[in-house]
Amino acid sequence: MNSSVAIGLLLYFVTHIIIWFQVNGQFVWPWAKDHPWTMSLLGFPISYILIIATKYIVVGFGGLLWPGRLVGFGSGMIVMAILTYCYMGEGISTKTLVSLALATTLVFIQVFWKA
Repeated sequence: MNSSVAIGLLLYFVTHIIIWFQVNGQFVWPWAKDHPWTMSLLGFPISYILIIATKYIVVGFGGLLWPGRLVGFGSGMIVMAILTYCYMGEGISTKTLVSLALATTLVFIQVFWKA
């Protein structure tokens, strides 16, 4: 994995973590539930970081857009599963486990399969 892909992947994971708290914080903290407009202000930094992450991913994959989309999707699924389990106590059903395995496989295919 080259450094551009590693940086882009790290930025995708960071933004998905922020997005999880932005969208689901209302179920964790009363303050977030009572201040949706304030929580929505996180949209600007999230968008900016995603733009930068996409730039790194596209450079890392030689100008291709599809790997970034698939890596972004897969990393979002992984973050969703972990944080939803940790903060909401939602267990991982067989269906979710299979979905996570597929998402993880998708990320690994894009990052490590040399075409």
